[in-house]
Amino acid sequence: MSKITVIGAGNVGATCADVIASRELADELVLLDIKKGIAEGKSIDIMQTAALREFNTRVTGVTDDYAATEGSDLVVITSGIPRKPGMTREELIGTNAGIVKSVTENVLKHSPKAILVVISNPMDTMTYLTVKTSSLPANRIIGMGGTLDSARFKYYLSRALNVPASELQGFVIGGHGDTTMIPLIRFAAYNGIPVSELLTPETAAQVVADTMKGGATLTALLGTSAWYAPGAACASLVESVLRDQKRVLPCCVSLNGEYGQSDIALGVPVVLGKNGWEKIIDYKLDASEQAAFNKSADAVRSMNKVLAEMKVV
Repeated sequence: MSKITVIGAGNVGATCADVIASRELADELVLLDIKKGIAEGKSIDIMQTAALREFNTRVTGVTDDYAATEGSDLVVITSGIPRKPGMTREELIGTNAGIVKSVTENVLKHSPKAILVVISNPMDTMTYLTVKTSSLPANRIIGMGGTLDSARFKYYLSRALNVPASELQGFVIGGHGDTTMIPLIRFAAYNGIPVSELLTPETAAQVVADTMKGGATLTALLGTSAWYAPGAACASLVESVLRDQKRVLPCCVSLNGEYGQSDIALGVPVVLGKNGWEKIIDYKLDASEQAAFNKSADAVRSMNKVLAEMKVV
């Protein structure tokens, strides 16, 4: 019997729960939120699709009742607030750091052996916080960002090439932010054919630019952050872990010298299996790619400093 908990029943959390349930990635899924009735209502709504979509995962919703999460194999953390107009970076990190730290502590009281998947923003910093403040081995803490960014990369490549996104290979590494992510266009391919042989340099550059502003583009259109792709990206990551698929997906993980960085959580390709992230894949970056990765690390590290200044870590 497998059990998953999703903390936060907002758009991303509820979509993630819906995809997990429809794929039957667990026997039981608990959706938890601090706002009364939200998780309960969304869980019932999801369960009322079970007869139509023919899945057997049992979804229940609870209001701030961590006892209901007891014995979870994997916990997805989406908790936190979005950045509001006039809010400083320090205020956002300070608020969400307190939320994520409290959620993690409550989760581990009831599921000390769980694998944690962090979606809360700023995701790289919240993943680093979880690594530094929890008692878990680093391989059981995974930030979701790179999986989503890579899916967006493939979307823009598919539009440029007019081919199915599912037939493309492409990875985004680095921080999960408009200026910190690094779409590795040199490694992107269509069924083994490098996209550099199929796209003009100008089109390839545009694909990279569109990918980097992919989240901002949707926020401008929707007036809020996206949720379908983030929810599906998280479910894809969860599936590789719980089904021990050993898929290689870019995720935010703790680095200890890999890619020339330490004491940071950043997006790199990893093998995902039953133990969490099991291996970091070393792409041989060229000088410009490594320089971009180092610059990304510097930007993320500057955000992480806020945690120390606030004495959170």
